[in-house]
Amino acid sequence: MSIFTIVAGARPNFMKIAPIIHAFQNQQKAGVDVQFRLVHTGQHYDKKMSGDFFDQLNIPEPNANLGGGGGTQAEQTAAIMVAFEKELMEHRPDLVIVVGDVTSTLACSIAAKKLQIDVAHVEGGIRSGDLSMPEEINRMVTDSITDHFFTTSEIANANLRKAGVSEEKIHFVGNTMIDTLMDQMPNFRKPEGEIFENLTPGNYFVMTMHRPANVDQEQSLKAMIDAILEGTGGLPIFFPVHPRTAKNLQNLGIQAPNLHLCEPLGYLEFNYLVKNAKGVITDSGGVTEETSVMNVPCVTLRNNTERAETIHMGTNELVGTDPKKLKPYLEKIMKGEWKQYQGIPLWDGKTAQRIVDILIKTYD
Repeated sequence: MSIFTIVAGARPNFMKIAPIIHAFQNQQKAGVDVQFRLVHTGQHYDKKMSGDFFDQLNIPEPNANLGGGGGTQAEQTAAIMVAFEKELMEHRPDLVIVVGDVTSTLACSIAAKKLQIDVAHVEGGIRSGDLSMPEEINRMVTDSITDHFFTTSEIANANLRKAGVSEEKIHFVGNTMIDTLMDQMPNFRKPEGEIFENLTPGNYFVMTMHRPANVDQEQSLKAMIDAILEGTGGLPIFFPVHPRTAKNLQNLGIQAPNLHLCEPLGYLEFNYLVKNAKGVITDSGGVTEETSVMNVPCVTLRNNTERAETIHMGTNELVGTDPKKLKPYLEKIMKGEWKQYQGIPLWDGKTAQRIVDILIKTYD
């Protein structure tokens, strides 16, 4: 019998683990002797940032919640490592599966390897080259001790080869986020609330911002919002606000009749907005993947990206953090002259099944 521990910590993880869990459940129904434990590190503990995702994505209640939220990055990493070490000593698996690039990914990989337990990294090998991003450090450290790399693109494969990873450890399988997107698209639903009552598909923008480079410097944040308001022609802009960003916006007193701030949305509601938007303005890597597959124009307010395939083959463009550079991109969206999705290899909704097939074969 094979035993696997699946780790989820922050909001983006849940979309990535859901199809893996479903693939394991399908194997169990088919009579395969496999067990998995779901461990929620508690890195995101807000209901909207965490709990709703378990309901919407049909993920079972976690077998354990480590309660590792809050504190500085070092405090959070340490708390998760201590709690996860105890979890592994009480319930030792054949392999720990970590996803993405959040604090939990790093902390749980280290704890597992120190106990001589194999680690599989789903989304291994992606790189931005920007060490000012905590996620880049998490990716690099995790990949330095990983046993199996499940990759989303040939770019990630090349990064791993360059780092000296042997070919048999690299499994090019696609993107589990896209599995979830394709599975859940029929269930997308309009968000509730007065600001969403008169939504006209193709006639509004969605924006998300949470990275320190964009939201922590108040004057930079104000300049960027002003540039967005100027370039979107008075169309409604729906902005689900990260708690840190909300505080800074409040301090600045930023208001406009077409700028609609709201609480973080559930997965089904947020992607309903994205799918029907004229364009998306974001600094999130995951959103650029979803907009590409849904063929929605996307501009990324960052100077680099770890998901270059969304630019080469998707609908994403890298604008940077200078508000002055935004105007021509928004003009292109307004004129309907944006590039179309070209299709990204293996982003076909079957990634999780490929992952689980490889793991069961390896740990039979």
